[in-house]
Amino acid sequence: MAIFASVVDEGSFRGAAKRFAVAPSRISQTVSDLEEFLGTTLLHRTTRKISLTSEGRVFFESVKDMLRSVEAGMNSLNAVIAKPIGDLKISMPSFMANSELAVLLADFIRQYPQVSINIVYTDRPMDLIENGFDLSIRVGWLSDSSMMSRKLGESDRVLVASTNYAKTRPQPQYPQDLETWDWVHFAQRSEVVELTSHTGEQIKLAGRSRLKVDSIDALLHFVRQDLGVTIVPRYLVEGLLKSGEFVELLPEWHMPSLGYYAVWPDTSRRENLTQFMVRFLAKQQSI
Repeated sequence: MAIFASVVDEGSFRGAAKRFAVAPSRISQTVSDLEEFLGTTLLHRTTRKISLTSEGRVFFESVKDMLRSVEAGMNSLNAVIAKPIGDLKISMPSFMANSELAVLLADFIRQYPQVSINIVYTDRPMDLIENGFDLSIRVGWLSDSSMMSRKLGESDRVLVASTNYAKTRPQPQYPQDLETWDWVHFAQRSEVVELTSHTGEQIKLAGRSRLKVDSIDALLHFVRQDLGVTIVPRYLVEGLLKSGEFVELLPEWHMPSLGYYAVWPDTSRRENLTQFMVRFLAKQQSI
């Protein structure tokens, strides 16, 4: 019955198969077995789409009630037992694949073997409801008040360029000196950045962008190819700075740090399990 409901929700056998990680033929056969057991046809099937029969519509409403009861039962269990159970679908920025937060997720999996986690890594913004996410890790500054959120930590940002590229330019003494440099920008961030000196002076800098990418990995790749300046979280380039491949520019000036947030819908399918995960992650206050 859960598979039947998934076919209806996804609009196809293939979509349900992807959710359950099985072959579409197995999904189709399961629904056929259910129809045979009930003695009625639940779905009209064509080569292009499926639709509910009148009997299927009535049965689907009952199945949804059943699944809601199961979800409520699992949430109740998660609230009272020491070891949570269930599954979570999480989205995270690609550049956090090797972050301390990813290490915490590994710790969570080891500690709670009855929880399954599906992590989608992407540097593009994802709609939680539309894409069926229980939890999203977001970097930056939150503006969506319709979601629940909790701050997990923050990270300093630095202005960097490859050492080879920096050698081709006069050493910058002031933020405006970088306006004539080439820049590689991250598409998900504003091209204007505010820098503050140790005396409190604030300057807005808008570098000349020759290249814009939507992936942090690509961003670092092109900077390593001596194509210009960029802004990244410090922890991503600490090794490159220590090795001398990258150089930090204007180290006496600083930028607003990036916040790291857990964001989830207040109608999450696994509300208690989601919040349990958030509390676990929040124990580590710096990412």
